[in-house]
Amino acid sequence: MTLTTEPAAAAAHRSAPRRRTGRWIDDWQPEDAAFWESTGRPIARRNLVWSIFAEHLGFSVWLIWSVSSAFLLAQGFTFTPQQLFLLVAIPNLVGSLLRVPYTFAVPAFGGRNWTMVSAALLLIPTLLFAWAVQNPDTPYWAFCLIAATAGFGGGNFASSMANINFFYPAAKKGAALGLNAAGGNLGVSLIQLLLPVIVGGAGIFGLVKASSGGIHLERAAYVYAALAIVATAAAYFFMDNLGTAKSTPREQLRIVREPHTWIMAVLYIGTFGSFIGYSAAMPLLIKLNFWVPEPAPLGTGVFFAYYAFLGAGVGSITRPFGGWLADRFGGAKVTLAAFAGMVVFTLAVLWTLTQLQSNPTADPAIALDNKSWFPVFLGFFLCIFACTGIGNGSTYKMIPTIFRHRAEETGLPASEGTKRASAAIGVIGAVGAIGGFLIPIAFSSPWVDNPLSATKGAFTVFTAYYVVCAAVTYGVYLRRTARAV
Repeated sequence: MTLTTEPAAAAAHRSAPRRRTGRWIDDWQPEDAAFWESTGRPIARRNLVWSIFAEHLGFSVWLIWSVSSAFLLAQGFTFTPQQLFLLVAIPNLVGSLLRVPYTFAVPAFGGRNWTMVSAALLLIPTLLFAWAVQNPDTPYWAFCLIAATAGFGGGNFASSMANINFFYPAAKKGAALGLNAAGGNLGVSLIQLLLPVIVGGAGIFGLVKASSGGIHLERAAYVYAALAIVATAAAYFFMDNLGTAKSTPREQLRIVREPHTWIMAVLYIGTFGSFIGYSAAMPLLIKLNFWVPEPAPLGTGVFFAYYAFLGAGVGSITRPFGGWLADRFGGAKVTLAAFAGMVVFTLAVLWTLTQLQSNPTADPAIALDNKSWFPVFLGFFLCIFACTGIGNGSTYKMIPTIFRHRAEETGLPASEGTKRASAAIGVIGAVGAIGGFLIPIAFSSPWVDNPLSATKGAFTVFTAYYVVCAAVTYGVYLRRTARAV
């Protein structure tokens, strides 16, 4: 009797679990130049395009409260500034917490499959939003719960970035991740630009008129609910799952024992946390310090709806530029320069605030006086946004580089470094997004009676934090003894 043994490779292939739930690619070698040029690049680009679209909608829904909260009073709701800032902050907290499980979902279910699920989940916050804003008797606690569901959109970022990280070779990750993130970040700017027009709250500098018939916030919710259905269908028809993007939650959670995960999380609070926190708070900051509602309809001073979108727009546009600079000069150097710029321009904004008068009683005379300082305030604030975008792009270039080096140091294959980097993206993104919750809370500061004093105190704390981040970046990643990232 003769026994035969099948080749090990064939046995492994035979024993591998068969995937039967959609389009899977099991042979993916982006670091192979020939494979990348002939096969990998077009597939990766196609997945990147639709990933950007889905993530863009996620960010729009995530930040829908940032500008709509400023219109709630016009619809008959009687909320205090502290309550409005909390409504703006809650989605950021929930979105940050969801980023870890959303990251783990990519290897568990596949990038394409999870994009479909995460896009479909956006129907929950949009349709609940439409229901709540049409009923002036909706209690504040219900608004808080509905705002929390908008956090689904914040989780999309982590899964999208983790998925795209698997598609691209190391030399292309900075630009690819920068584009993916920028497309998502632009969702913040566009919702802040278009929502006032859609709901009838304002036009666009007189070039585009707001829809007539008063303010109807539910219209924006219906638009984004429809787009969520489009994104779900697009992921189904045009995206792919990578069979090579496999990892168990236990393997992924090992990343929390890696010191660099937490160091980068601290830095990402400074860059992305600032971007999303400032984006969420900017409409209310302008409204409270530079505008009063009388005389109707546009009031006196600077109408917040005209400028709310600019900060997020600038930060989104500069993010891929930060990734490109990091690919060319190194992520740590660009990140240090970004924090240096944030320190300088935050101090400049703080100086501008010292020139303003407090406007707690909504006095038109004070609003007019403060208006003369608005161009200076806005210019310095947009410079901060530009630096946050550059820093966002450069930090996300640093993450895969750091974990590739860590894999090399411990004798692990490069693919293991990619897996760990994708897991780290979820944890770092989750911690960093908490800044989006803390910043609006700091601006509201219910323990400070004067809103302007609260704003000054918040910017002082932010400046100190950026100094710490710059020192950490230099000390850990740029000293002579550090390995270049």
